[in-house]
Amino acid sequence: MSSVLYDVPGPKARRISLIASIAGAVLILGLLAWVVMTLASQGIFEARRWAIFGRADVWTLLANGLGATLSAAALAAVIAFPLGLILCLLRISLVPWIRIPTRVVLEFLRGMPVVLMMLFVLLVFATGSFLAVVAALVLYNAAIFAEIIRAGIQSLPKGQREAGLAIGLTSFKSRMLIELPQAVRRMMPSLVAQLVVLLKDTSLGYIVAYGELLRAVQVMADFLGPAYLFPIFFVAAAIYIAINIAVSRLAVWIERRGSKKAAGGMAKANIATAVPTAK
Repeated sequence: MSSVLYDVPGPKARRISLIASIAGAVLILGLLAWVVMTLASQGIFEARRWAIFGRADVWTLLANGLGATLSAAALAAVIAFPLGLILCLLRISLVPWIRIPTRVVLEFLRGMPVVLMMLFVLLVFATGSFLAVVAALVLYNAAIFAEIIRAGIQSLPKGQREAGLAIGLTSFKSRMLIELPQAVRRMMPSLVAQLVVLLKDTSLGYIVAYGELLRAVQVMADFLGPAYLFPIFFVAAAIYIAINIAVSRLAVWIERRGSKKAAGGMAKANIATAVPTAK
């Protein structure tokens, strides 16, 4: 029996795949065991090194850093997404003198390192570190959002736009009412992935002395000493991972809710067209 896309592996191929999987699992477990033993030999798991998390001042500093991280990321995301929508509409404009300069600007913003943007805003405009971090994140991520949404629009069937124009919508209304909602829903995984990148990029704020989570971790490590470096960074990494998982789950929930609403609206429309009105 064979599949449409590939041949179903036979007994020999399945046996080789099973052996390779077992060997890979053993290799990974062995590597993890080596890492754990190496850390244990250095006393990383000693109770005294983790006892610092029973102190209120440690958690206060972590909470302040986390609050600064979330504040910068939230404000940057709220500004960057609508700005990305605007840049996307300009990028796909039918007018060349609008489309071409927008493309140049987007390529420039996408190619610029976020750190350089932060330093540029901080040094040239003499802003505070918070505004420098937010401005750099907004400019960079707006360009990425614009390209993601543009890719979503281009992936739609041409009939979507033609149908909008056929019922009397203008080109702009067709973009806003028909194409953009579908493009955003279709590209939601990529948009969420970029939101996670935005959140992690706030850690670059330590270069401009912004007191985000990584900066708080470095301050604690410098104050407490190198013996506590691993526990502090481990807890910070766990916080970052938890936030990223929460963002991903929230996006999945929003996507499912939007899909249910869209399906419900289509069902109501089909019922309305199928049932004739009584005269």
